[in-house]
Amino acid sequence: MSRHLAPLSSARECEAEEGCGALKDSSGSDEGAGRTISRRDAMTWAAAGALSLAAGSAGAAEQGESRASGEPAGSTGRFPDGFVWGTATSSYQIEGAVAEDGRGPSIWDTFTKKRGTIEDGSNGDVACDHFHRYKQDVRLIAELGCKAYRFSIAWPRVFPDGDGAPNSKGLDFYRRLVDELLASGIEPYATLYHWDLPQALQDRFGGWRSAETARAFANYAGYVAEHLGDRVKTIFTINECGRFVPFGYGSGIDAPGLKLPQAEVNQARHHVALAHGLAVQVIRAKGRADTRVGMAENITACVPAIDTAENIRAAEIATRELNAGFLNVILTGQYTEPFLSWAGKDAPKFTAEELAIISAPVDFVGLNIYAPQAYVVAADHPPGFQSLPFPTSFPHMSSPWLMLGPEIAYWVPRLAAKVWNLKNIYITENGTSSDDRISPDGRIHDLDRVMYLRNYLGQLQRAAAEGVPVKGYFLWSLMDNFEWVFGYKQRFGVYHVDFRTQARTAKLSASFYRDVIAKNAIGA
Repeated sequence: MSRHLAPLSSARECEAEEGCGALKDSSGSDEGAGRTISRRDAMTWAAAGALSLAAGSAGAAEQGESRASGEPAGSTGRFPDGFVWGTATSSYQIEGAVAEDGRGPSIWDTFTKKRGTIEDGSNGDVACDHFHRYKQDVRLIAELGCKAYRFSIAWPRVFPDGDGAPNSKGLDFYRRLVDELLASGIEPYATLYHWDLPQALQDRFGGWRSAETARAFANYAGYVAEHLGDRVKTIFTINECGRFVPFGYGSGIDAPGLKLPQAEVNQARHHVALAHGLAVQVIRAKGRADTRVGMAENITACVPAIDTAENIRAAEIATRELNAGFLNVILTGQYTEPFLSWAGKDAPKFTAEELAIISAPVDFVGLNIYAPQAYVVAADHPPGFQSLPFPTSFPHMSSPWLMLGPEIAYWVPRLAAKVWNLKNIYITENGTSSDDRISPDGRIHDLDRVMYLRNYLGQLQRAAAEGVPVKGYFLWSLMDNFEWVFGYKQRFGVYHVDFRTQARTAKLSASFYRDVIAKNAIGA
């Protein structure tokens, strides 16, 4: 997954994109796995958009009369015809086979070997053994009724050193996977970067601290588009810059484990945005004419606390400004004045030429949504919104960071479409961890995950019924996997994985999702 509040025990908790506004204030150290992260620290690290959200009461907000926001619009609960139903995984989290067929080491291979970085001391050396079991896993996707699968390509499997000579054996694995998907009637949606940066680029250039890495990424993107573009029609460049930059280069929680000054974190984010833009250009040049390209980002999810006209406008402002360091600059070609003012002397250095590259037109935007990051009200002072504090009693799922806020599945795509005039939106990740237990009958009755999905999908259907251009949904995740700094302690899959035997077992949520897909509707 990626992914993204309360005393944290790891990175997923602040996976909120640039603003990380959902994190609750807490005290404690930010050193190593099991650390506690304060809201202030998270805002500093994530800085992709952000303004420091104003704390305090909502006294300055115009409350007004609210409109009820309960039942999804549309009496049938149906999604539009042609709605894309899929599921998602990522390479390091499921593939294993980290030293087979010429794959080079990634920063996560290095990071997981350092003591204290992963909660259970594990790594992705084997993970779900998907490299050897991909045919079985494709059958699981088909059994769900999914017609799309979002997977990521391991950059160091294709370019072991990040650049230079490609590894044809590495690309062959993805050829086999794509062929198996197409033979099963499943459309491949490929992500080029889901955090497994080649270690060689980290060693030589400092990873995303250097524009050289952006140029190497463009070369890799062009190679993949040229050799897989006949079968892969949809490509995501970058997954969750709002997680891997602040957590990998700011807090040190994720690979490569650096704690850099804020100016360097902001510059690293700019280089990721530049890599995206360069990749879009080279995919257009080397891919097929019908190739579609975009990005997938864990957008900072903003919601009007009460949906008055004033608060909805405030949520639009918050959506733009708390995502100003990545999404907004890609979609508008400029950093906002409030963002630059907030960053001050730590603002990224850039040229007009770079901004033009970064804002190369995309065909769609992927939004990863899990939890609300900011409930906002209107404010009579800049920047025009105020974020309300989360009470300690705010409900959450089994992961403390995963606050339960199904309304984001309505508000996030609605606000994003309005702010950036988007025509094609995919929900590229959504799901929850659960304290999955195997019952005496051998089944996993994950009722909390079913509840989560039912409510989030109900709100997403509401958005679609109102004309928000949501074109598809990818559930996170197909199966339990290596959940980054949590190791194997948190399970997000709709298929249970026994990591000793690699047996896959469908959970109750798999049946629920299969039913939704079959009906193209939520509810009876």
